[in-house]
Amino acid sequence: MKSLHLLGLAFSASIAFSAAAFAQEIPVAVAGPMTGSESAFGRQMKNGADMAVADINAAGGVLGKKLALQVGDDACDPKQARSVAEKLASSKVQFVAGHFCSSSSIPASEAYNEGNVLQITPASTNPVFTERKLGNVLRVCGRDDQQGLVAAQYILKNFAGKNVAILNDKTTYGKGLADETKKALNAAGFKEKLFESYNKGDKDFNSIVSRLKRENIDLVYVGGYHQEAGLILRQMRDQGLKTVLMAGDAMNDKEFASITGAAAEGTLFTFGPDPRNKPTAKAIVEKFKAKGIDPEGYTLYTYAAFQIWSQAAAKAGSTDPKKVMATIKGGEWDTVLGKLSFDAKGDIKVIDYVVYKWDAKGNYAEINKGS
Repeated sequence: MKSLHLLGLAFSASIAFSAAAFAQEIPVAVAGPMTGSESAFGRQMKNGADMAVADINAAGGVLGKKLALQVGDDACDPKQARSVAEKLASSKVQFVAGHFCSSSSIPASEAYNEGNVLQITPASTNPVFTERKLGNVLRVCGRDDQQGLVAAQYILKNFAGKNVAILNDKTTYGKGLADETKKALNAAGFKEKLFESYNKGDKDFNSIVSRLKRENIDLVYVGGYHQEAGLILRQMRDQGLKTVLMAGDAMNDKEFASITGAAAEGTLFTFGPDPRNKPTAKAIVEKFKAKGIDPEGYTLYTYAAFQIWSQAAAKAGSTDPKKVMATIKGGEWDTVLGKLSFDAKGDIKVIDYVVYKWDAKGNYAEINKGS
C-alpha cells in the first residue's frame, strides 16, 4: 500500500513536471507537403523551420521561453490541410509557417482563424489568400497577379508574333497563375494560340504535346507544379519539339532537373530574386551549407516567417496572435530576405519577380532583366 502511495506521488510529480516544462515552451508549427508529389517543397519548408527555431532558441527563445516545433503534413490536399490546421489549432499553436499549395493554405487559414492562430505562408501565391479580410494571414512571398505580369512581360518582349500556348493543372495555384498570365498577355493585345488544362497527377501528356506540335507552338506556359511540367517537357522532346517551356515559382527545386535530365536546358520560370544571394542571408546560408543543405526555393522564406513572428512577439510582449498581427502590420522587420513590411491585407509591400533559366547540368540562374 505504501509503495502504491509513493508511486502515485511520483506519477503526480511527473505530470506536474511535464506541465511545468510545457508551460516554459511556446508551441509553433510548420505545415506543408511533407509527403506526396510536392514533398520537395515540404522539405524546404521544414529545413527553414528547423534552422529558424534552433537559432531563435539558441538566442534565448521568445519572451524567455523556448519554441517547440510541430510539423503538419497536408500532402497538398485541401481536406488534409483543413484537418492539420484544426489539430494544430486545438494544440494551442500560436503561429504556423505554412502552407505551400494555395489550395491548402486557403482552407487551412479558415481553421486557423477560428482557432485564433497566426499564419504566415512562405509560398502560397494565389491572391485569394489575402483577399478575404481574415485578420490572421500574411505571406512573405508575392502574388500570382504580380508573377503572371512578369511572365507576360517576358513573353511579350521575347516571343512577339510567336505562337504561345497556356496550360494549367486545374488547381488553385496552377489555374490561378495561368489565368493571371493570360490576363496580362491579353491586356497587351497578345492572344495565345491555345489555353488548355490537364489534371494534376497526370503522367501521359502525349495528346497535349501532339496538339502543341500541330499548332507550331514556340513557347508553352505551364501553370502547375514541377512534376507534371517536367513530364510535359520530356514528352515534348521525345516528339522532337523544341518548344520553350515556361512556368512559375513551383519549378524552384532541383528535383525538376532530376525528372528532365539535360532536357531542362532553356526552361524558364519566375521567382523572387534568389534569397541565397542576399547579403542579409549570407551567414544563414553558410550555416545551412555546413549541414549539407542547399537552402533553395522556399527554405529562406520559411526562415523569414519565423523571424518576423518572433521579433513581433518580442516587441508586442505577447504571443497572442491578434496582438502579434497588429505589431507585424505596424512595423518593418529585419529578415534573411531583407527588410519586410506588410499592407493591410497581409501582403508584402515590395515584391520583385524575376525570370530564371535552367541549364543542361541541372542548375538555374537569374537571367538579365534586359533579356
